[in-house]
Amino acid sequence: MLLGRGRECEALDGLLRDVRAGRSRVLVLRGDAGIGKSALLDHVAGRAAAGRVVRVAGVEVESDIAYSGLQQLCGPLLPHLGALPGVQAAALSTALGLSAGSAPELLPLGLAVLSLLAEAASERPVVVVVDDAHWLDRMSGLILGFVARRLDAEAVALIFATRQPSDEPTLGGLPELRIGGLPDGPARTLLNSVLPEPVDAAVRERILAEARGNPLALLELPRGSTSAELAFGFGGHRPTPIAGRVDEGFRQRIAALPAETRVLLLTAAVEPTGDVPLLLRALQLLGVKISAAEPAATAGLLELGAGVRFRHPLVRSASWRSADATLLRAVHAALADATDPADDPDRRAWHRGHATLEPDEEVAGELVAAADRALARGGRAAAASFLERAVVLTPDPQRRAARVLAAARAHLGAGAAEAVADLLAAAELGPLDARQRAEAGRLRASAAFLVDPSGRSGPPLLDAAAGLATLDEAAARETAVMAFVAVLQGGRSGDPDAVRRTAEAAGTLPRGDDPAGRLVDGLVAWSLDGPGPAAPRLSAALETITAADDPEVLWLSASVALDLLDQAALDRLTRRGLDSARRTGARSGLPGALSGRSEALLAAGRLVEARSLLDEARTIAEATGRPSHLGTEALVAAHQGREKDAEEAIAAAERAAASTGVGRLIGVAALSGAVLRNGLGHFPAALAAARVGTAFPELSLYPRVLSELAEAASRAGVPAAVTEARDRLAERAAAGTPWALGAHAVAEALTGPAPAAEEWFRAAIAHFDVDLLAFPQARARLLYGEWLRREGRRVDARAALRAAHEAFAAMGAEAFADRAARELTATGEIVRKRSADARDELTSQEAQIARLALAHRTNAEIAAMMYLSPRTVEWHLRKVFTKLGITSRRELAAVLEG
Repeated sequence: MLLGRGRECEALDGLLRDVRAGRSRVLVLRGDAGIGKSALLDHVAGRAAAGRVVRVAGVEVESDIAYSGLQQLCGPLLPHLGALPGVQAAALSTALGLSAGSAPELLPLGLAVLSLLAEAASERPVVVVVDDAHWLDRMSGLILGFVARRLDAEAVALIFATRQPSDEPTLGGLPELRIGGLPDGPARTLLNSVLPEPVDAAVRERILAEARGNPLALLELPRGSTSAELAFGFGGHRPTPIAGRVDEGFRQRIAALPAETRVLLLTAAVEPTGDVPLLLRALQLLGVKISAAEPAATAGLLELGAGVRFRHPLVRSASWRSADATLLRAVHAALADATDPADDPDRRAWHRGHATLEPDEEVAGELVAAADRALARGGRAAAASFLERAVVLTPDPQRRAARVLAAARAHLGAGAAEAVADLLAAAELGPLDARQRAEAGRLRASAAFLVDPSGRSGPPLLDAAAGLATLDEAAARETAVMAFVAVLQGGRSGDPDAVRRTAEAAGTLPRGDDPAGRLVDGLVAWSLDGPGPAAPRLSAALETITAADDPEVLWLSASVALDLLDQAALDRLTRRGLDSARRTGARSGLPGALSGRSEALLAAGRLVEARSLLDEARTIAEATGRPSHLGTEALVAAHQGREKDAEEAIAAAERAAASTGVGRLIGVAALSGAVLRNGLGHFPAALAAARVGTAFPELSLYPRVLSELAEAASRAGVPAAVTEARDRLAERAAAGTPWALGAHAVAEALTGPAPAAEEWFRAAIAHFDVDLLAFPQARARLLYGEWLRREGRRVDARAALRAAHEAFAAMGAEAFADRAARELTATGEIVRKRSADARDELTSQEAQIARLALAHRTNAEIAAMMYLSPRTVEWHLRKVFTKLGITSRRELAAVLEG
């Protein structure tokens, strides 16, 4: 056991016991540089005798090379690649450069790594130790963070060591163990083991105080003190932080080495893969013999065996950072010459790029080619780094400006919008033609949209669209779509005239028959002329939308379908969008597609399926660290009538609206509150929520909240509000869709006299008697049954109320089912209440797996949909069977649907 680390070693040994028992464990070790994290990882590796140990280390000089960390992880496990599903194997092979293919997205790639670990662990437990996780390249960090959140029952341990403090976001929320300094006794023991005699007592206490239990500091600080300082206390206190003091000590020790040894140490530091043959070839080119490693090994700085290993990462960084610039370029040149361009063209280009001082188009071209290869593998951040170095070395000003724009696009694609502004400022200093200047404007506005979704990016996007109007009409219209998305998302939190001004500006752009053009044309009419006149144009635009269109186009078209109350178009668009997102595995597009499809299923009454899709969206959010779609969470919970869950989701949406400025969330929260409270029978509260919703005409939300307003106002005794909702719904009925006609008919029934009201209720039920409108039809039956009971027609009321109750109960709309049951009871009919059962004991994840199994999904399919391994799905299903008291999938239907 390590000195003074009993608590930490006990925790790690417990982790290994769990893994040997077949459970997966994840742990993040956080602490200062030199605190002993690497020693604890060595402890784990040494105790994992029965398992396979895979070591990964983040290296600062390689943090810009896409998938460099993933290469270390997957290399030893590649014999299991053939056992992966084809899509996963292709994604991983492309990322690792083993085969050509389209750029893999994070989700299928993360699932591939998860499956690879699960396959390897099926033979024996796998223990992955990741040192210096804060230096992992961005893509490897994202993927490992994804995998860490999905491990469960695979017999895999994933242990990270990272500095504290650290700004890496990918490990947030994972189980962690803070590594502090050694207690006083062990710290003294360790210090005494390296102190010479004599040592002044005050000096000993000063070193202990300054080291604060940091083992590396306790070992290294005495090396940086003279004999006089140690014996007599001369020299005094130095306020430099411990990491800086230790780094300074390593630099001094490196400086004391022979010149050839310093060159060898620097070459090993710059070549981070630990490839000894490559190191030897580079050293030969530099005229350095391998025997030069002996002084570094004697000084305890470097171990040279089957691979190259530094005593501590600070040794590597101290060697690299203290090197003379000329020598550093020479080392990069030697490593470039020693690297086979056929085997590793990217690292060769990287080294050549840093070995070259003056502009050189040949080297710049190699870096651009490396960027292209990185993009093909999905490494947008790496591509941006290659391109930025290529910019420095590009002699031609026009070509340099074009490459700056390419680097900005790569950063934007990687989600690093904050890096775009400086690059564009540099680009605009060079000679840009009109098309490039317009593209720069578009990139700047797009970056602003990613950073700030509140709607403030709408005007810059419109300016960019105007700049593109005479240069690239299609790009101008696509940019206008983004501007509409921005201002519609901003909604009531922004300028109330923003939508109108956006429409006026977009109306001046060249028209086109492409999907973006037709969508812009319809939205201009919707904004300026009103929903009625715009309906034919918007309906025609929806017919042109395909799954291949941009996520912004798909989101906007689905919102238009909701605004038209066109359930058929909504179903088609959200199905296509989800199918497309699943095929590509797009991290940015899939959560939104799941959320949109979930919302589309609400009108169809497919609440269980909607909840399942939303669970999947939440799973992705947890796995990737991206925010979930709060608004849809509130809507689904409100339709299910789960008061506590819905109220929490509504409050979360309102908080998100306040913090982000996305005003549309206020409308979503209002609609959700009105649906929930109408279901619960809290009509004054529903009316208050609906009034908030109708205070601003949000696209897709407004017509639905009008229906809630009509129902709440009619039951709360506010006839003027019912009339107002009816008149506005009459305008929407011009679209001619069954949903719009039915909604208007319900509002007419709520305002009309007895004979007319019954005709309108029957008409509404008939309009809703089509596919995908089961929920509004059940609500129309409920309102009709309530009206019949108030009219004293109990027998007729029972038929309508019974049909509504049965429909709501089958859907899982608990609040509306209870409301219908109360009304049925009032007619004299006895309604059996549902009692609590074993289904209530299932966790959300278990319930989701059970629902998917009930839908005849295989374990592999469930695993792919939930981003788990099949082994974990099997484990959860066993728990489901135990809780439900069944033994097989065949019995699920009887329990879950009974």
